[in-house]
Amino acid sequence: MRFAVLTGAGWSLCQSIIHLFRSYSLLNLLFLCYPFGMYIPFLQLNCDFRKSGFFSPVASIGPRDTGDVSLRGKDYLSVLKETWKQHTRQLYSMETMPTHACCLSPDLIRNEVEYLKVDFNWRMKEVLLSSMLSAYYVAFVPVWFVKSTQYYDKQWSCELFLLVSISTSVILMQHLLPARYCDLLHKAAAHLGCWQKVDPSLCSNVLQHQWTDECLWPQGVLVKHSKNVYKAVGHSNVAVPSDVSHFRFHFFFSKPLRILNILLLLEGAVIFYQLYSLVVSEKWHQTISLALILFSNYYAFFKLLRDRLVLGKAYSYSATRETDLKLN
Repeated sequence: MRFAVLTGAGWSLCQSIIHLFRSYSLLNLLFLCYPFGMYIPFLQLNCDFRKSGFFSPVASIGPRDTGDVSLRGKDYLSVLKETWKQHTRQLYSMETMPTHACCLSPDLIRNEVEYLKVDFNWRMKEVLLSSMLSAYYVAFVPVWFVKSTQYYDKQWSCELFLLVSISTSVILMQHLLPARYCDLLHKAAAHLGCWQKVDPSLCSNVLQHQWTDECLWPQGVLVKHSKNVYKAVGHSNVAVPSDVSHFRFHFFFSKPLRILNILLLLEGAVIFYQLYSLVVSEKWHQTISLALILFSNYYAFFKLLRDRLVLGKAYSYSATRETDLKLN
């Protein structure tokens, strides 16, 4: 059965390729194959960057496994093959999920945050590229294969491009940013802490310490750094007061449910717009396209809402327990 299915799929693919070469120009075929010339090499450069040893000080914290295969000196097809294997393993393997190290060393905490920032940026790049690739083939490529005697709706093509890209982005973010990963980022942000810049004239009578990178600063303490005065916001603070990236990391991940809330709002807005478009749509092909995308968004919204409710109860129980312990 498997052999018959593979044979039929291969025969259909060969017939389609022959038809494309006979019926369309080289420019159209280049548009069809363009992402494969840019997408996989970008992943290869990304893998090389992650294997460069920049994060060797935090290797024990749980870096992403990028494989031991050396891709230098190989032909282009071998590079693409090995890159795709590494990409698939990184994307779908749970073993590549970073782990959190609860340590009291300020230097290790900052190194862990630096690694997590790059890992998070890699996941966001993966979401962006994959969603744009999906939307490219769904809404943009068919336009180039429309004959001059045929009519196509430009407005619907643009709308479909946006719907596919946003829906794919949310689904991929749900996969690449699971609840375990969001909790990991929250713990790292809690250890990192944050500083708030204050006016020196308002705290001239308060004790001010000189900031040093070897100290865990408690909440509420005032420090001097780069000719400015900062106030510690977190329970423990090892962030560099003037580092904007540390402030952004703490802002986005200090609240564990912030990412899930953003994804829920975005997915809810997309579903609401799709329902509205489905009601006012009068063309059958638009109705079918919207219905198919809507079903996938329903499933993604259900999983996001489930994770939000479960994690919300878990974090609220933890916060209530900590409050009771403080009162006792």
